[in-house]
Amino acid sequence: MKSPTTQVIILGANGRMGQALIESSKGFNNLQIVGKLDFNDNLTDYIEKCDAVIDFTHADVTAASAAACRLAGKTLVIGTTGQTDAVRALVAEAAKNIPIVFAPNYSVGVNTLFWLTQKATEILGPDFDLEVVEMHHRLKKDAPSGTARRLAEILAEARQLDYITAARHGREGMVGERTAAEIGVHALRGGDVVGDHTVIYATPGERLELTHKASTRSAFAVGALRAALWSVQ
Repeated sequence: MKSPTTQVIILGANGRMGQALIESSKGFNNLQIVGKLDFNDNLTDYIEKCDAVIDFTHADVTAASAAACRLAGKTLVIGTTGQTDAVRALVAEAAKNIPIVFAPNYSVGVNTLFWLTQKATEILGPDFDLEVVEMHHRLKKDAPSGTARRLAEILAEARQLDYITAARHGREGMVGERTAAEIGVHALRGGDVVGDHTVIYATPGERLELTHKASTRSAFAVGALRAALWSVQ
């Protein structure tokens, strides 16, 4: 028997990811886009018609989206990054009442990179210096990317370090020799790069690099749509 169709509202429908979500949704026969909202649209006016909301707008919108979904009892999939710790806490509180998927990246390849990073760090041990480099298009507003931050967090967890203390966001001037307890995080911006992420392990005599490159936003869009289906069922 055919599964019920999941009704989805897209926030940020006019943006690059919003358009990718709408286009990718055509490949799902068990999902229907019932709302394409953007600036000046009030989510609460439309939320009752959906099962799930996918938010790819801006970090400043996350708190309001979570509050609206919590009040209406709807699933929320968050695809934006750059939220403050206070907003992250609000999302965690809302997740006690409704299904929320809050991920820095929805592509299968990047989530595999997360796993590989954990394993490689465990295998290589403390003798390798750790660096994360990411590059995105010139219009991206937050840095580092949510994916780069998560990669650095994984490195910190594996080394039993505190991310906030260990992270070095670029280097300038007489910063001194690199210590074993720091994780370099570097954000590059330019052109129309969808998203490149590299984790670098360097030790005297050799270097290992784990890299993921996204060439189209559909990889993220399909993952977010699958997340909506999974969280509603």
